[in-house]
Amino acid sequence: MEYSPCRLLLVCSVLALCHCSQGTRGDELTIDFYDDTCPGLYNIVQQHVFSAMRDERRMGASLLRLHFHDCFVNGCDGSILLDGDDSEKFAQPNQNSIRGYEVIDAIKADLESMCPGVVSCADVVALAASYGVLFSGGPYYDVLLGRRDGLVANQEGADNGLPSPFEPVSSIVQKFADVGLDTTDVVVLSGAHTIGRARCALFSDRLTSTTSSADPTLDATMAANLQSLCAGGDGNQTTVLDISSADAFDKGYYQNLLTERGLLSSDQGLFSGDEDVVASTTRALVQKYSDDGEQFFTDFSASMVKMGSIGALTWDEGEIRCNCKVAN
Repeated sequence: MEYSPCRLLLVCSVLALCHCSQGTRGDELTIDFYDDTCPGLYNIVQQHVFSAMRDERRMGASLLRLHFHDCFVNGCDGSILLDGDDSEKFAQPNQNSIRGYEVIDAIKADLESMCPGVVSCADVVALAASYGVLFSGGPYYDVLLGRRDGLVANQEGADNGLPSPFEPVSSIVQKFADVGLDTTDVVVLSGAHTIGRARCALFSDRLTSTTSSADPTLDATMAANLQSLCAGGDGNQTTVLDISSADAFDKGYYQNLLTERGLLSSDQGLFSGDEDVVASTTRALVQKYSDDGEQFFTDFSASMVKMGSIGALTWDEGEIRCNCKVAN
């Protein structure tokens, strides 16, 4: 049965349940936003993410990807969670790709029971992503909170605005710039591919060409293995993004690029591409993070906080959804 978290409340009127509270204390995101209004927030999110990752380690990467895809469309407003005709869930980059909705719904249901109408779905997504990173062995970083939820989804924005693994690096850099992120953020946040998996449909174009030869920037042994994996499939077969340490959040992603073992062309292009932006910036950053995992962690944390602030709704903008799937 589909439910609304609001129906769990026993102490508020029906009107209050459907409208929810304003739930804001200012117009900026802060670390301590819910300390007084929902102090149990962190424990609930931790427990759900830990449990989900215990059942499936990959869920950490899925929650991180969910946050990324939310922030690049309409800003970090939880719009990716909305159902409906214009749902971002059915945008091309998100179909058969974005996962973890059920984890967010379970967290929200518990929060509505404990502190109704207070915590936004957008903040749940951001915080769940941070624990997905941490429980994968990545860095802890303070998540700024206080976002409010958007009222509408934007399927066209998701189709056109999300970076694609088929695009040249320069195009990806421009899409990051469009939301206020720079070239360093491109390389740093691409490092999230140190965990998770990708479908054959996202890299099979690298395996053969009109001359039946593999992409020259893809390690020959890896190419042969991938050709065997994807042969005759429907494109939904998956493999790990980081061949050296699939489930560990570490610098292995960058070390793979040095030896032409990046799975996606957009990843390998950061080091092996022939564009000016690669020669001037991204190649050096890949080398830097492949040598210094601590610097990668530091810069990744900073870029996640920066990304998490894109287009954030605050104060009286948007709403606090009772059910992440639908606007109040």
